[in-house]
Amino acid sequence: MLHAKAKWNITEADDDQVEMLAQELQIEPLLARLLIARGMTNIEHAKAFLDEGTDWNHDPFLLDGMGEAVDRILIAIEQGDKIRVYGDYDADGISSTVLMIHLLNQLQASFDYYIPHRTHEGYGLNNKALDLAQQQGVQLIITVDTGISAVEEIAYARQIGLDIIVTDHHEPPEHLPQDCTIINPKKPGCPYPFKQLAGVGVAFKLAQALLGRWPAELLEFAAIGTVADLMPLLNENRMIVKQGLKRMQSSSNLGIRALFDAAGINLKDINSTHIGFTLAPRINASGRLEHADEAVRLLTTDSQQDAERMAYQLDQLNKERQRIVEEMTKQAYAIVQESKSEPLKQVLVVAEEGWNVGVVGIVASKLVDKYYRPTLVLSIDKETGMAKGSARSIAGYDLYQALSHCQDLLDHYGGHQAAAGLTLAREHLPELERRLNVLAEEWLCTEDYTPYMDVDMVCSLKEIGVTTVQQLELLGPFGMGNPTPKVIIRNANYKELRTIGKEQQHVKITLKTSKEESAATLDAVGFHKSALLPWISSTAAMDVLGELSINEWNGVRKPQVMIQDLRIAHRQLFDWRGIAKIEPKLAELMERVKEIDSRRSGGEAHAGIILFQSHNESMLGRFVNELPVWCLIKEKDNSLLPLNELAKQVSLPLVTDLILFDLPSDLSGLSAAVSSAVGMERIYAIFYQGGTVYEGALPSRDMFKTVYGAVQQQAAARPPAAFIDSLSKRSGLSSSLIQFMLDVFTELGLMTKASGSYKLVDKPDKKELTQSQIYQNRQQNVEIEQALLYSSSQELQERLMQQKQSNKPLLEGIV
Repeated sequence: MLHAKAKWNITEADDDQVEMLAQELQIEPLLARLLIARGMTNIEHAKAFLDEGTDWNHDPFLLDGMGEAVDRILIAIEQGDKIRVYGDYDADGISSTVLMIHLLNQLQASFDYYIPHRTHEGYGLNNKALDLAQQQGVQLIITVDTGISAVEEIAYARQIGLDIIVTDHHEPPEHLPQDCTIINPKKPGCPYPFKQLAGVGVAFKLAQALLGRWPAELLEFAAIGTVADLMPLLNENRMIVKQGLKRMQSSSNLGIRALFDAAGINLKDINSTHIGFTLAPRINASGRLEHADEAVRLLTTDSQQDAERMAYQLDQLNKERQRIVEEMTKQAYAIVQESKSEPLKQVLVVAEEGWNVGVVGIVASKLVDKYYRPTLVLSIDKETGMAKGSARSIAGYDLYQALSHCQDLLDHYGGHQAAAGLTLAREHLPELERRLNVLAEEWLCTEDYTPYMDVDMVCSLKEIGVTTVQQLELLGPFGMGNPTPKVIIRNANYKELRTIGKEQQHVKITLKTSKEESAATLDAVGFHKSALLPWISSTAAMDVLGELSINEWNGVRKPQVMIQDLRIAHRQLFDWRGIAKIEPKLAELMERVKEIDSRRSGGEAHAGIILFQSHNESMLGRFVNELPVWCLIKEKDNSLLPLNELAKQVSLPLVTDLILFDLPSDLSGLSAAVSSAVGMERIYAIFYQGGTVYEGALPSRDMFKTVYGAVQQQAAARPPAAFIDSLSKRSGLSSSLIQFMLDVFTELGLMTKASGSYKLVDKPDKKELTQSQIYQNRQQNVEIEQALLYSSSQELQERLMQQKQSNKPLLEGIV
């Protein structure tokens, strides 16, 4: 058994509906199933989603304030007024700024741009920047991806004679800025039908209104910001990103080409994932570690040489950003671990002096991934005593609302349900943490702290081919709101399982439909999932949750599944029979059992050892004091007695990882042991023998006849050792086997051992071999060896699992 990391929410689709949709649209059943899972049960709706039309191109003048903004900008251009584009330092703000630069160049406006420094100035408009604009002769400021909350700053701008047009997409505050033009689809009363535009999406609609057409030449920048800011890829956003990706695949923008080249990505292969995980981090790196101007210059340059130089610099900055994130994440983990003597808090607040404020949001996301708790990560300025940071949340805990309940503690905050930024005095951190945890008590229940994954469908290996995967990609581009399809492949065996990657940190599993060698196969790849390998036995049948893709290598294209999660629903057998050095295995298991707790929702995991022969206790070495040990007492109706203090403290039914150290004397003892471990998820079969090996079989009747005849024919009495040695050489039977048969004959009264030699009894009673207790004992031991030592792993697993319910548990002193 191996628990999934997350709860799987599987969407069920009606088979008849799937068949009808597949026939009507002439698509693969898997694609039809996916469309239905995404709520597109209507044929017209599904067809519209698959076809690239213009239905999602909404009139930009439906955005409240658009007409007023267009008029003011056109007047400014006509009069030669100086315009300043005021942006933000993240990828959405940078791409918004770049889009406006290209737009205003087309319109031949007199303009420049300004992006505040993340560390020195912080987010949004500030009075010093406004003073600078006024001093430099700016008459009109157009904000992009910022401004909706700048009530005081905009009031100040109006006092010093600056006109302001706000283009933003963030949640509007209760009181909006006054005496300015605001374009924001979320503004109260705005009739625009799609509310989820990115900041760059709003800027794109402004460009559309100013140019009087769909500005295709600006789509690449709109796509970057939309994906990078995690906007839902539905409706207009989906069309922007889909068309933007097409243009990007043959981009003429020197900066975009240079960035992908620096990352080693071929332009023709790019998709939305490459924007999110390749392009955006490099663009963001400039604003996080230095100044966002570098990224703006890169995306607006006409010099190939400059583009290559700046792309290289951003690539290096991104590597430095990764190093800083890794270091800060380790420190944050350590802070959380230090407090784990207490129960883990519902909301984690982690703060440290000197942390890089540019990456605190990334670190917060990593803590959410690990602990699945709403998390705040803050950097404390030692000189000012101010803490500035970012927060990330889980479903059910609205960060913006939570911070609103604590606004008396905060100097500044903003954001939405899933993410937020905040600034406060250091001394307010304990009270903020207390209040946020009180809100978590009110808003969340136990189940909310278990991560979940939405699954679109269950499919079989035979349904997955290159054509099918290509059809699924018609639903793209994928991202927030339109996630990459997740599928479950159930009950799959595997042909091969190995680690891959430079540091062997990834795993590749070749799945197959059955145990047959000729069965259909599919490669499953799990990035940073090599830790799963020790938990997967050779006989495992696994359920794999993942995302389908196509792998191309040397011109050969094959489908594959990228593993997101994995579970094994049955109890597993780990075959440790014949391992020469068992101590390292037990030590490794003890460490792994500590780690597996994070995948379990039903309490701690425990390992325990069962001995069937008490004299083997000495073979356990140090583990007799480090693991709970029970011994089966056959004379007490197969009762299990604790052999050490640990076994008295941990109830055997709570043991998840059960080690069967040696061979039982009969199968009923094995059944009693396995049945008692009702919580067992994994069995480790060592079956140490250490004594007589019964050679895997009983002697045949002909062998008994050979030995009987040899005793009958010996001409003179001979010492047993000499007789046995001579007979062994003549017959090819082993000395131990001959001795066994002589003992059986002697017990049955068919011969005697007198005066140092064997002699036949004259006219003995007729006896069956099975009447001998010696024969019966050996017969039983041979059966145990055949069943437990010489069986295949699969046969042993089936036998052990059959034992699970066959006997009533008999436990003494432990329950």
